[in-house]
Amino acid sequence: MRDIKVKSDSKEFLTSSDEEEETVQIIESVSIRESSLSVKSTPEIEKKYVHRVYDAIAPHFSSTRFAKWPKVAAFLESLPPGSVILDAGCGNGKYLGLNPSCFFIGCDISHPLIKICSDKGQEVVVADAVNLPYREEFGDAAISIAVLHHLSTENRRKKAIEELVRVVKPGGYVLITVWAAEQEDTSLLTKWTPLSAKYVEEWVGPGSPMNSPRVRNNPFFSLESIPETEVSTKEQKAENSPFIGLESIPESEESTREQRGESIIPETKASVVEQKDENSVDESLEALKKSQQEYFVPWHLPYHRAEVSGASASALASGLAKKDDRKGAVVYNRYYHVFSEGELERLASGVGNAMIVDRFYDKSNWCIVLQKAALNQD
Repeated sequence: MRDIKVKSDSKEFLTSSDEEEETVQIIESVSIRESSLSVKSTPEIEKKYVHRVYDAIAPHFSSTRFAKWPKVAAFLESLPPGSVILDAGCGNGKYLGLNPSCFFIGCDISHPLIKICSDKGQEVVVADAVNLPYREEFGDAAISIAVLHHLSTENRRKKAIEELVRVVKPGGYVLITVWAAEQEDTSLLTKWTPLSAKYVEEWVGPGSPMNSPRVRNNPFFSLESIPETEVSTKEQKAENSPFIGLESIPESEESTREQRGESIIPETKASVVEQKDENSVDESLEALKKSQQEYFVPWHLPYHRAEVSGASASALASGLAKKDDRKGAVVYNRYYHVFSEGELERLASGVGNAMIVDRFYDKSNWCIVLQKAALNQD
């Protein structure tokens, strides 16, 4: 006689408290998954001012990228023979194969740059820095050279660091370099275009003066979109001015008199507090000017190089690029978030299973070396 197995729905035996707990777990799981997808979803500013730009300038960009940074080369040459090294954001692959005793795999979001690498016989794949296509603990070391500053939110920058740590083995090393806000040649800053308030608002917290009624209602701080078809007056001004949308607020006659110490109306406790708030806003806005970190950095693609690809014609038609007849070039803007001192370390310190073992400033770049925690030998 055969045994009869009865299948039962285990949910029939759940109590109401069990059901509530299961519901909470499902909601939390969905929330975590949505948050992860949000970080991996590429913002429009990166699609337009990073991905599309590098796709268009790839051959010219590659022709200018051949010199190896000594400290990056020293890091790669210090790794043991047989090491698997992952280069996230490899560009034209100038570091791939630098240490002939190691095995290199590169990835980049730009198809044209990856094709350049592939044509040289390098092992490469098209991939996003915040979603690397490798299993956990795959490589012995990883590098990210001048990549994180192209990611437009702090969460995406942190996610990229987490991905680099995820794909190296316990005890493995990760080298990261980013452009510094503290440039050795400060004259470069005058050639960069600070982002308009439309994009700055993404990085401003709810407690910032940028959210105060005075700022929101002031025409100097209107959230303007970056034009698609022509160069705005603000962008034209930007070549001579280091800041966009952060001009000083015109002084009224009353404020001038106040500076001279003349009384306008008897001060009440409320007016004193209001004046302090006004001063606080002014100080905060001035600090925001000085701590500008979001820029468009131009790339001049010579006319004779632009003719090689139809991408430039499309970019000019859509407003993504503009002509500079004086320099004989098509000018593209690339998005950059330049890192202030200590910012990269702060981001990396939030990655629980890695520690910073070295940090340094090199050629206007902030650089760190992370080591992934080794497995317990228990």
